Parts: sequence; structure tokens; C-alpha cells
Amino acid sequence: MKLESLRREYLKGGLHRKDLTPDPFDQFDLWMQQAIDLDITDANAMTVATVGADNQPSQRIVLLKHVDKAGFVFYTNYGSRKAQDLAANPRISLHFPWHSIERQVKVGGTASKISAAESLKYFLSRPQDSQIAALASRQSSVLTSRTVLLNQFEAMKQNFQAGDMPLPDFWGGFRVVPTEIEFWQGGANRLHDRFRYKRLADNNWQIDRLAP
Repeated sequence: MKLESLRREYLKGGLHRKDLTPDPFDQFDLWMQQAIDLDITDANAMTVATVGADNQPSQRIVLLKHVDKAGFVFYTNYGSRKAQDLAANPRISLHFPWHSIERQVKVGGTASKISAAESLKYFLSRPQDSQIAALASRQSSVLTSRTVLLNQFEAMKQNFQAGDMPLPDFWGGFRVVPTEIEFWQGGANRLHDRFRYKRLADNNWQIDRLAP
């Protein structure tokens, strides 16, 4: 492979200060809706980066399931590595890579668990097999084989044929409250447009253009 020769120009358009909304959540909503309207695969997929007690960064792809002015919400097993990392260090980074439209969004902030009522509401909205999978899988634990996981899944499926499944006490959501949100639009000759919204002490947002 000659990775150094892989390159392309970014020519889909620039991003100007006058086009930005004063509030980054409104700007995010606009870009997310445009990504959805363009049928971008998994438009709500984001990289979630955490740092554990051992100071080792870790990343994984997670689906954003809700966003409003309170923050960005995703769901996970509370025994997973990401949850254990956040218990030791609540600082977190999210990254949305919309390559086909030459856009990225980066979110930095802190994460905390949402209420059990909020988690239950979302849990009950999931397809039944997804609910069962949440019960059957102890995320990030060591498995001796895939067969073990499938057997656990089938056993749970049999147990809950007749009624609703309870919300597992080890499963729920996190809300990421941002301190900064950056919007990136590709530009010709690698002169990309980058704008960072930074939260101020009064909860207003300062917008700065950053060098690419």
C-alpha cells in the first residue's frame, strides 16, 4: 500500500461565520438533518473517546439517540469499558465523521448517567430482540465463544416470551454536556473551515474561527 499517495481535494463548499447560528445545538440540528436528508449511512454514528483510570484513551462507535440543549445522549451497558472509564474520568469527546459531504463535528465535554425513567422510556422503544440482547450481553466481558453469547440470548428469549422485559440495572444512558463544539467543513488546498463554539461562564457561546 502507498498510503502517502491517497489524496483528494475538498470542494463541496465553504463555511462562513455569517452562516452559523448563535447556538451550537441549532447548528448541529441543521447539519444532522442535512446528513439524514442526504441518506448518509448511519448519520447518527459517532466516535466516543474516553480515558480510563490508567490514562489509556479508548474509542468506539456508538449511535447518538437524542440531542437537545441539555446535551447528547447515548446508551450502553454500565459495565462496559466506556462506562467504567467515565466513572473514573467523566471527560469525553464525540466525533461525527460525515465524509461524503466533507463535514465533521467534534464535541468535548463531560458525561453523566441519565435517570432510570429516561433510560426505561428508550429501552421499551427498542425492538424486543434488542432488549433481549442488552440483558444477555455483559458488554466488554471476556467470552469463551460466540456460542456462549447466542445461548445466553436464546435463554433470555425463552424467559421473556410472555411479557415485557425489565430495564436491566446495568444498562442505561449517558448525557454529554458540551463545553465546546467544533464544526469542520473541507476546503480546497487543505484550507478547511473550522469554527469552535466555546461555552462561557454565563452559558453563552463564544464562536472562534480556527486555523485548519
